[in-house]
Amino acid sequence: MEYKDYYKTLGVEKTATAEQIKKAYRKLARQHHPDVNPNNPESERKFKEANEANEVLSDADKRKKYDQLGADWQRYEQQGASRGPAGGRGAPGGGFDWGQYAQGGGGGSPFGDEGGDFSDFFGSIFGNMGGGGGRSARPGAGQDYQAELELSLEEAYQGGPRTITVNGKNLRLTVKPGVADGQTIRLRGQGGPGRNGGPEGALLLTFRLAPDARYARTGNDLTQDVPVDLYTALLGGEQTVATLGSPVKIKIKPETPNGTRLRLRGKGFPVYDQPGQFGDLYLRLTIALPQHLTDEEKALIGQLAALRAPAA
Repeated sequence: MEYKDYYKTLGVEKTATAEQIKKAYRKLARQHHPDVNPNNPESERKFKEANEANEVLSDADKRKKYDQLGADWQRYEQQGASRGPAGGRGAPGGGFDWGQYAQGGGGGSPFGDEGGDFSDFFGSIFGNMGGGGGRSARPGAGQDYQAELELSLEEAYQGGPRTITVNGKNLRLTVKPGVADGQTIRLRGQGGPGRNGGPEGALLLTFRLAPDARYARTGNDLTQDVPVDLYTALLGGEQTVATLGSPVKIKIKPETPNGTRLRLRGKGFPVYDQPGQFGDLYLRLTIALPQHLTDEEKALIGQLAALRAPAA
């Protein structure tokens, strides 16, 4: 039977702490969860492998026994294993007592066929997870649910309370300012019921931000087009600009070219989960030409054009 390297499965070192193991497992579980990858045998296999590795490495007693087995495994491979008449593995050669690893402490080979939903390798060492009825007899976390919440850019800027319905249940939550499109948060205890007294699953909530005609968002920075009339652009002046926060008064220099960009520090989007911090707001000034000119206005503009005409 092939030895399973649970540390390699989770992508951690053998010296990993319990917190590092938990973090690595959660990352793999989210990545390969059947709800995220329906009808994907490869993801299902990796999900089960991650569960099995976490079952061992997150339990101090199981991890100690597994580490001890890992240290002796090379001796098993070097000594070889005798084979019975039917071709099955018996006790390893060299007289080494592998009974110390077999579930229940009995003699003989540790390579049985138990294990429930876990591999034969797991079952031969730890049995049916300590329960007489297989894995289902052990408490387990409930299924994780997934949902989406659509917000306008302004709602994502402000944050605040929202109510969503998941599996017929109304759930009230507070959205933190600064969420991004596609960002997913995990709400513990809001998923499916646990098995055999285990904890409820989680709700994986993904935010979807509707496009906004006024602003373009890049990270925590915003860009906004601001129309400026021709006379203010030529002569200079002040103009009040509406933003997602409070209105801002800007100064426009005389002879400001079309397309000029102004940077307003700290007037952009809130930085998620960092209260009081904001990105920047970039204003792109677009010169608005006057429309429906009167004859008098046309005449005055004609005089200006003549003054600006190059000398013959």
